Formats: sequence, structure tokens, C-alpha cells
Amino acid sequence: MPPRTLPTFTRADVEAHNSKGSCYVTIDDKVYDVTDFVQDHPGGPELILDYAGKDVKEILQDPTSHPHSEAAYEVLDESLVGYVVGEKTTTTNGSASSAVDGGGDDGSQKSSEWVHPRTGMSREEDLSKETDFTTDYKTHKFLDLSRPLFPQIWNGGFSKEFYLDQVHRPRHYKGGQSAPLFGNFLEPLSKTPWWVVPTIWVPCVAYGTYMASEGLGAVELTAYWALGFFLWSLIEYLMHRFLFHLDEWLPDNRVGITAHFLLHGIHHYLPMDKYRLVMPPTLFVVLAAPFWKLAHAVFFYNWYAATSVYCGGIFGYICYDLTHYFLHHQNLPLWYKQLKKYHLQHHFLDYELGFGVTSRFWDTHIRHRAGTRRQNQL
Repeated sequence: MPPRTLPTFTRADVEAHNSKGSCYVTIDDKVYDVTDFVQDHPGGPELILDYAGKDVKEILQDPTSHPHSEAAYEVLDESLVGYVVGEKTTTTNGSASSAVDGGGDDGSQKSSEWVHPRTGMSREEDLSKETDFTTDYKTHKFLDLSRPLFPQIWNGGFSKEFYLDQVHRPRHYKGGQSAPLFGNFLEPLSKTPWWVVPTIWVPCVAYGTYMASEGLGAVELTAYWALGFFLWSLIEYLMHRFLFHLDEWLPDNRVGITAHFLLHGIHHYLPMDKYRLVMPPTLFVVLAAPFWKLAHAVFFYNWYAATSVYCGGIFGYICYDLTHYFLHHQNLPLWYKQLKKYHLQHHFLDYELGFGVTSRFWDTHIRHRAGTRRQNQL
């Protein structure tokens, strides 16, 4: 596969990224996305935001202000997203490129609108724009949405770098339908309507809670159940960040790439597919079974306590899957809209941020601790 080409930007494009939510800086002609480092900056976020959208070469070299270490430049190197040139063009659901070298397929898709270099998106609404199958395949040489996806992933011979770049550039299947995954009798097993989750698992949680109540008082039952519900929020964060997004550690072979695609990659590739958004019951059983053993190993002294904790955790999962579906497909109350925006930014802005779905709690606290460690390196 050809190596990934970094996009190009005009000065006006860079200057538009001048906020805490999207912060770019330049050094000469190199463009850096330092959004996720704003809050972690040792001198405070204000020092970066003062130079948001601007060139920072002089301030970085100013000995009276703050001489930066080599580690600081390494952080910047990891944030390189493109280069400053002349006018910009965009490709369908793809990266930005320079008008100097012709831009998209035929150089005709010119636009002054900013396009995120990693996702090919400009805004939340872009997630629902139908993808032109023919143009997308011709442009990116990745997957043809008109044909079953599984054999294409398995036989595609994609490198990990190319696959991760492409699978995190969202597409949208025509008519709001589901793209073919297997194209055979397995196809129905890959689709799960949202209502299946509460229909199957709420009765199980109710029965398990009833069983736990046989050996616990009301206060104990509530306390253990609430503990399980709280622990789920951490499990949700850890699984999303370190299992579903194990991108850095993903084996560079077709087994690893195919497993990643089936587990979570297909959701980032087609984030508005309403039938592949909640977890299929069979997959949930596989993932949930070890936690039953873990709960009873930790609370070995009381079977009823372990069962109560587990039921609270499963109810947390139900809330997670329903919340995930509604964030993508429902109009939410005002107090929920910020959470919707937060999650959809994970899809159309930066898939390496925003791992919490039902809450930002662990994102905020774990990123803060990671940022503190990062500061100590500078």
C-alpha cells in the first residue's frame, strides 16, 4: 500500500484552529495539532492558546521566555498533521490536499472549507452524508461498499498504517441501510437492533438482583449493586480505550486487522449504521463471562454480594449501549447534547480522545494524570 500522505493547509485554515477545542500551531511550513496537549502544557493552557493558529518558532527559541527541551519538540513531532502551502482542495470523505498538485480525483472538488486531516470530516453532520461508493473506492483503494466487507478486509493485504488511516475516515451507506458484511447466511447475525439489548438483558439483571436479595439486606444489596454500576463506568472506559482502540499494539497482519475491524473498526468506518452500533448478544456473552468469574473471585466471601455487583455492572452496560445508540441517532434533551457532541467528536475529529461514552469522568481524570507525567518529561 502507498504510504500515507500528509495533507496541506493554507494559512487561513491554520488560523481558524484557534480555540481550546481545536488548536493548531506551525513551525515554518509544518502544521501541528496540539489540541490534546493544551490542558497538559506545563506553563498552563493560556500560553498555548495565545499562539493558537500562529507560528511558534520564535517563542520556542526565546531563551528569556522558556527554552524548550528536546522532549518538547518530540511531542510536536508526534502531532504533525500536514504542511502550509497555497489553496486547498478536498477529496470525497478523504484528506485535504494542495491545489498545486491537482487535489482530488480530477482537481475539480475545490473547497475553502476546513477538513480534518485524520478523518476527512468538517462537522458532525458530515457523518450522515452518503458516500459515493465508486468515487470513494477509486480515491482511497480501501473497501468497496457495494460488496461484502469481510472478504475485502481478509484478502486486502492492507498494512496496519494504511488500514488505521482508512478505517477512521467515516463513511455513510446509502439510504441509512447497513453495508453488506458477509453477504451470506451470516449477515443477519451481524446486525442488532437497539431494543434487543434491554429486551434480553433487563430480565436477566432483574432475576440476578432478586437472587442476590435472598442473601442480602436492602442496604447491602443497594450498596453492592451501586458499586457494580460505578465500576462499569471504568470498565467501559478501559475496554473502549485499550481493547476496542488497541491501535498502537495491533498486529500488522490480516488476522489482527480483521479482528479489529469486526470488533470496533466497522463502527468507526460506518458510525451511523444503526444495526451495528450496539453489541450483539453473542459477543456480549463472550466478553461478560470473565467478569462473572472475576466478581466471584473478588467477593469470594459472599456469593450474593458478588452477584449484586455483577448485576449492577450489567445494568451499567445496558445504559452504555442505549446511550451509545441515542447519541448517534436521537435528539436529546439539552443537558445531554454536550455528551452527544463529545462522543461524535470522537468519530469526526479525533478517535484517540473521548473514550467515555456515558460519562467524561474517566477521560478527565486519567488524562489529567497522564498529562502530569508528560509534563515531568519536559
